[in-house]
Amino acid sequence: MGVVSTILGAFGFGIGVSLGLVIGYYFFIYFQSSHVENPKIRPLVERDSKSLQQMLPEIPMWVKNPDHDRVDWLNKFVELMWPYLDKAICKTVKTIAEPIIKEQIPKYKIDAVEFDSLTLGDLPPTFQGMKVYTTDEKELIMEPSFKWAGNPNIHVAVKAFGLRPTVQVVDLQVFASPRITLKPLVPSFPCFCQIYVSLMEKPHVDFGVKLLGADVMSIPGLYRFVQEMIKDQVATRFLWPKTLEVPVLDPAKAMKRPVGMLNVKVLRAMKLKKKDFMGASDPYVKLKLTEEKLPSKKTSVKHKNLNPEWNEEFNMVVKDPELQALEIVVYDWEQVGKHDKMGMNVIPLKEVTPEEPKVMTLELLKNMDPNDAQNEKSRGQIMIELVYKPFADDKLPAEAEDGNMIEKAPEGTPEGGGLLVVIIHQAEDLEGKHHTNPSVRLLFRGEEKRTKPVKKNRDPRWDEEFAFTLEEPPTNDRMHFEVVSTSSRMGLIHPKESLGYVDIHLGDVVSNKRINEKYNLIDSKNGKLLVEMQWRTSS
Repeated sequence: MGVVSTILGAFGFGIGVSLGLVIGYYFFIYFQSSHVENPKIRPLVERDSKSLQQMLPEIPMWVKNPDHDRVDWLNKFVELMWPYLDKAICKTVKTIAEPIIKEQIPKYKIDAVEFDSLTLGDLPPTFQGMKVYTTDEKELIMEPSFKWAGNPNIHVAVKAFGLRPTVQVVDLQVFASPRITLKPLVPSFPCFCQIYVSLMEKPHVDFGVKLLGADVMSIPGLYRFVQEMIKDQVATRFLWPKTLEVPVLDPAKAMKRPVGMLNVKVLRAMKLKKKDFMGASDPYVKLKLTEEKLPSKKTSVKHKNLNPEWNEEFNMVVKDPELQALEIVVYDWEQVGKHDKMGMNVIPLKEVTPEEPKVMTLELLKNMDPNDAQNEKSRGQIMIELVYKPFADDKLPAEAEDGNMIEKAPEGTPEGGGLLVVIIHQAEDLEGKHHTNPSVRLLFRGEEKRTKPVKKNRDPRWDEEFAFTLEEPPTNDRMHFEVVSTSSRMGLIHPKESLGYVDIHLGDVVSNKRINEKYNLIDSKNGKLLVEMQWRTSS
């Protein structure tokens, strides 16, 4: 009897379900409205902002914010490179995560945590826009906005108590707006020393976790708890102004800070060749370290003398003794016109033993090309005495946290005084009436220095450095800067014209140790000059 009732019950259930589906479909078709109205079409300008956001929730940042740039090229680049970036990122994640996991698992009595599989899927992140900040400091600041809704394949196996359950991460979504700062910018590849990363707002992170095939995030209350916990943990570490610092280069090497002092004594020259029509020469010597922007050191001029004696000493700051060399050039002074080159030679600093005085007699050559037959011709000799004194470790300039390190003045700087360093970086919006071939003329305490001219450029860049050794701080002094354009054509009409000038008071430089500012040029419509100045002392 029980079997019969079971069969009848199953039969009745089947008949009831079938009949219900037929009746439901009939009512759906029968009562469906046959009158279909055309949709009302309204211009977008008539919509309010709330309805527009509902209609277009994924408006890119470069549309919503005019200061964000469109970066379709970057998205295309990431799309093409994603298969390789995927492998590289996953390899890096494993390399970083595995040591941390091994260190932490003993606390929780876990035998091992292993990645069974780790890939980020085939869907790359999309950059919605990027904002780039312009500053007067040696740094580059970027704020990209990216969204990533990926299909990663992440399986993590946990070995504990004889079991090996597998955890799978699925449906990962990350929306974030980080600020990336590259600083300080240096003249060594990749041209920056550190990467600073911080988040401008809490990121949106969404993902699912499957344990033994079940979705753990479906447990009531767990999803929101995990979401908030991740946001709070990330914000605690990386929300601006807190940053993640990634070192790239050693700032001491990249910025080529001083490591020693080279004392050079120019003793004499012998058997120099005649350059003047009167049967004599007026020789002087210029000394310069390679890989250095500072102006050359010069001896006095010895008039009408082919065997001059100078016995003059110079101190030169060394930044890389393995690569730098002392360049020695002898010139014949001319009252009018270009000074004639009489000969030259070079001494690599790696050949100079530290702390050991060395007297060298060098043959003067036309150039440093070993295959040039003209170097076999005798041009005379020059005698030099060298002593290289490396700085002790405790006297090396300390690293500055912000990358704007102020070096100490070199040894031999007058006590109570210092070294005033002037770096003329660039100018903007220069405009000449007849030509624009700008150079900067610098005038300080009767001494004049000039940058090299840049032809036909309204926004020239020089990055030239000048130094003044002073007996006392220039608290009440001012320095005169004038941007001058010189005609590139021969002629007497408009050979030179001033593009603007500015006088800078040096009191702020002494009190702040460093300034780096743009100055509006007087007698110029929109011209600006970017000058960096440092006051270096030995203390």
